Amino acid sequence: MSTFALRTDSVDATRSLGEALAGVVRGGDLLVLAGDLGAGKTALTQGLGRGLGVEDAITSPTFTLAHQHQGRLRLHHLDVYRFEASAEILDVGLFELLDDADAVTVIEWGDAIMSALPADLLEVRLELGDGDDDREISVRLVGDGWSARRRALGEAVAPWVRQGSDGC
Repeated sequence: MSTFALRTDSVDATRSLGEALAGVVRGGDLLVLAGDLGAGKTALTQGLGRGLGVEDAITSPTFTLAHQHQGRLRLHHLDVYRFEASAEILDVGLFELLDDADAVTVIEWGDAIMSALPADLLEVRLELGDGDDDREISVRLVGDGWSARRRALGEAVAPWVRQGSDGC
C-alpha cells in the first residue's frame, strides 16, 4: 500500500489534479473521496470528468445520490453522505455500477461505506489547509490493480507533491 502526500492551493489546482488522475484511470476503477466538508471532493471530480472528456456540468450528487456522465469512459459519480442504512447501497445500484468495465466510479464520502467496497480502489482524502484555498491531499493506493500503476500515478501527481515529501 502506497500513499502520496499532495497539496493544492486553489480550486483550479484541485480540478487540475483530478484531470491528471484521468490519465491514469481505467474502466472499472473505483475512487473513494473522503475528507472535510467543502474540501474539494466535487472539484476533484469535475477535473477528473474534464480529463475524461465529459462535457456536461458535474455537480455534487448529494440530493440525487448518483449522476452519470459520458466521456471517453463513463463517470459514475455518487455521494453517500446522506446514506442512513446499508440497504441504500443496493437501492442506488452500487454493485452494478462497480461492475461497469467502461466506467470509472467516484464515491464522495465513500469512507462511510468502505467495508462494503471492493479491495481494489484509490482513496483520496482531502483536508482543509492553512490558507482559505489550501488543501492537504493524501492519495492511497489499495489493491493490486492500483499498486501496479504506482509509478504512472506518481508521475501524474508529481506537480502537487508536498514539499519535503518524497510522495509516498
